[in-house]
Amino acid sequence: MKLSIIIPVYNEQKTISEVLKKVEDLKLDDFEKEIIVVDDGSKDTSKEKIKKAKVNGMKIYFHERNMGKGAAIRTGVEHATGDYIVIQDADTEYNPEDIKKLLSVVNNSKDSVVYGTRLNRMPNFGKDERTLLFFSHYFGNRFLSLFTSMLYGQWLTDMETCYKLFPKAAVSKMKLESRGFAFEPEITAKLLKLGYKIKEISITTKPRDYSEGKKLHAWKEGPIALWTLLKYRFIN
Repeated sequence: MKLSIIIPVYNEQKTISEVLKKVEDLKLDDFEKEIIVVDDGSKDTSKEKIKKAKVNGMKIYFHERNMGKGAAIRTGVEHATGDYIVIQDADTEYNPEDIKKLLSVVNNSKDSVVYGTRLNRMPNFGKDERTLLFFSHYFGNRFLSLFTSMLYGQWLTDMETCYKLFPKAAVSKMKLESRGFAFEPEITAKLLKLGYKIKEISITTKPRDYSEGKKLHAWKEGPIALWTLLKYRFIN
């Protein structure tokens, strides 16, 4: 089978070269690998670094203006030819080696959905949750995941995770609409409504703060995520 790794990029000049190298070096025993990079109108040197990267078979697409992470992922999905798709952020919070953990439970089927959970644990006050920023992100994500579990009847610990592995056939059955970070609750809601069971595999990350380029603002995006979950459960 083939795995399409979609990398949405927006102003990640400090990390994109390292991420592309790690994804290129990722060895997958039972999967052919396809790398799809979508630059979402970066205003720094990300475009130049992507163009200069010598990654075998990499597909590159550029948005003329910034349209949001969800829009970049949708562009990647449209051009993906793999049996499975996984999202890889363009920073170094997520380790591409963890993609192997997600694939380890696929078992050569074409109907598995696997999320890499960062939150199947208590808060780590000595490390990740030692500051108010990450403490609020931890409980915000746990609340959104609990809300998702209650609405859709399946227990999840980390709905907002970047590492979502899903069949291309699943997204072929849905119309993705979100342009920004609402992509995370939208695809989760639609996968669950289609009857897919989401497996979770524990992963570790290296969180960054806003001074390092973090873009997700929990208090701004949280209400949007709640509305998205409600909308696709009861309205759309």
